[in-house]
Amino acid sequence: MILLKNVSYLNIEKEKIEDNYDILIENNKISKISSKIDIKADKIIDCSGKLAVPAYTNGHTHLGMTMMRNLADDLDLNTWLNEKIWPVEDKLTSEDIYWASMLSIVENIKSGVGTVYDMYYSMDRVSDGIIESGIRGVLTRGMMDISGGGDERIDELLELYKNYHNSGNGRVKIVPAPHSIYTCSKEYLIKLMDIAASFDGVINTHLSETKKEVEDCLKEHSTTPAKYLNDLGMFDLKVVAAHCVHLTDEEIDLISEKDVYPIYNPSSNLKLASGFAPIDEMLKKGIKLGIGTDGSSSNNNQDLIEEMHIGSIVNKAVTLDATSVPAIEILKMATLNGGKLTGFNNGIIVENALADIALYDLNALGFTPKNNMISALCYSTNSNYVTDLIVDGKVIMENREILTVDEEKIKYEVNRLTEKLLKR
Repeated sequence: MILLKNVSYLNIEKEKIEDNYDILIENNKISKISSKIDIKADKIIDCSGKLAVPAYTNGHTHLGMTMMRNLADDLDLNTWLNEKIWPVEDKLTSEDIYWASMLSIVENIKSGVGTVYDMYYSMDRVSDGIIESGIRGVLTRGMMDISGGGDERIDELLELYKNYHNSGNGRVKIVPAPHSIYTCSKEYLIKLMDIAASFDGVINTHLSETKKEVEDCLKEHSTTPAKYLNDLGMFDLKVVAAHCVHLTDEEIDLISEKDVYPIYNPSSNLKLASGFAPIDEMLKKGIKLGIGTDGSSSNNNQDLIEEMHIGSIVNKAVTLDATSVPAIEILKMATLNGGKLTGFNNGIIVENALADIALYDLNALGFTPKNNMISALCYSTNSNYVTDLIVDGKVIMENREILTVDEEKIKYEVNRLTEKLLKR
C-alpha cells in the first residue's frame, strides 16, 4: 500500500491540474483519491512540490536497436535500412538484443514511461527484460516473408504468445506485427491477420511512412497503403499503425471510422526526412493518436518527453497555425490514448485505474514560474525533471534511481557487446 500525500496531479479527462490531493494505491490499482486520506500505508511519499501524471506510453519503438544508436545517420530511410541497419541486424544475437532492450527500457523509465509498444525480434528475451524492469510492454514480433523465413517467424510468434502473453502479472502482451506492406506478401499479411484474430484481435504495423512506400503500393496494387490493408480486411481488427505520414484525405476518413491508432513519431519522421504526418487533420477527424520515439537508431533516443515537445510544436509550423495540435492533445496521446491503444487500464489517474504514475519535480527550472502546468509538460520540461515512477503499484524509480535493474551494469554490457558486434 502506497500513499501519495499532498500531490498535484494531471486530470487528463478534465484537461486540468488538480491540487492538494492524496492518492492511495492498493495492490496494483489506485483505490482512492481524496483531499485527505488518513491511513497507515506501507510507504508514504510526501509529494509537496511534486506533480503526478499518468505514466506515459511509448506507442512505437524498437527497444533492441540501441546498439545502432549514432551508427548510421543523415540517410534516407531506404538507404539507412538496406545498406546500414539490416546488415548489422543480421549479426545481432539474442543476448545483444536483451541488453540493448534493457538500455532502452532504462531510458524510457527515466522519461516517465510505464508502457512500451515494441516491435522487434528475440522477443522472448525482451519479455524477460520487461518483466525484470517492472514496466509494461505490448511486445510485437516483427514479421516478414519477402526475403524468406516467414513460416519460421510464425512458429516463433506462436511459441512467444504461449509462453509470455499475460506474463509478469499481466504486464506483458504479445501481438503479431507484419513489418510493412513492402516486406510482407499479401498471403502472409492475411495469415497474420488470422493469427491476430485468434489472439486478442490486435495487430501492429508500419504504415505509409515514406512517399516511396505509397508510390510502390500504387504501382503494385493500384491503391494506397491504408486502402490496400483495409481491402485485405486488416482494419476490421484493432490496428496500431506507426508513422502514417503520407495518408490521403480519403484514408484519414477511412481510419476515422475504424479502430485504428496511428502513432506519431515526429523525431524519426524528421530525421529520416520521411515527411510531416497530418496530425492536425487526424485530430479534427476524431482519430485516436498515440505517440512514440521509434528506435534509437533513427531517433536517436528513447526520451518520450523530448518527443512530446517536438510533436507539440512542429505541426504549428507545418500548418502555419499556432493553434494546431495543442499541448493537451499531445498529452492525451502519451497518456489517455496510450491506455486505449495498449488495452491496459492505465493512462489516467482515477480510482480503479492501474497505478501507473510518474512524478515530476515542480521546483525544477522548467516549471518556474508555475503559469500553466499543461503547457509546461510539453513546452518547457525535460526528462530530468521526472523523479519517480510507479508501475503496477510498485515504485520502480525513486529520486531518479531505478530500483529494479542495475543501470551501470546495463551500460557496461551494451558497450562491451557493441564493440564485439561491430567486429563481426
